[in-house]
Amino acid sequence: MSPSPRLRPTMLSDLDWVVSVEQDGSNRPFITPWERPQHEGALRFADARHFIVEGEWHERLGFVILQGCRNPHGSVELKRLVLQAKGQGLGRSCVRLLKKLAFTQLHAHRFWLDVKALNERAHQLYLSEGFVEEGRLRESVRVSIEGADGYDSLIVMSMLDREYQARLAMDLEGASPLALHSELS
Repeated sequence: MSPSPRLRPTMLSDLDWVVSVEQDGSNRPFITPWERPQHEGALRFADARHFIVEGEWHERLGFVILQGCRNPHGSVELKRLVLQAKGQGLGRSCVRLLKKLAFTQLHAHRFWLDVKALNERAHQLYLSEGFVEEGRLRESVRVSIEGADGYDSLIVMSMLDREYQARLAMDLEGASPLALHSELS
């Protein structure tokens, strides 16, 4: 049985925890961590949504940042998805929940993201969830892993609203779109 995460708006009181999750050694290589003031800005910026991913008992499991939520072109970005637990299906459940949010509540035409090439696990998840690779920004981010400095490429991926609707019609999303409201509360 896959996890059933819920999203709730991030509060200022969550930000120390959010920053600590970003700084965790199992997450740091795959993201570009923000300072607390950047997260505070995302909480206040009308075009962004900052959520805590919660489990069944309201425990914090991770966080999500969406940007472009008021984009006049309907292009919403999954800026960040960071989870503590790995390998338990939580990432897939969150991606499905976020697609529902983007396409049904935010009325996105395009839902997009970039993922570091070294994050092969996330790249494969996004592919399996219907995201299409649009291109690569070669060696566009500096990375330091265990003292080794270098560069990694970003893979830009997206899904269009018609592709999401086709996945729903083929029952590839795993849950009815009507379940979104209960998952967000």
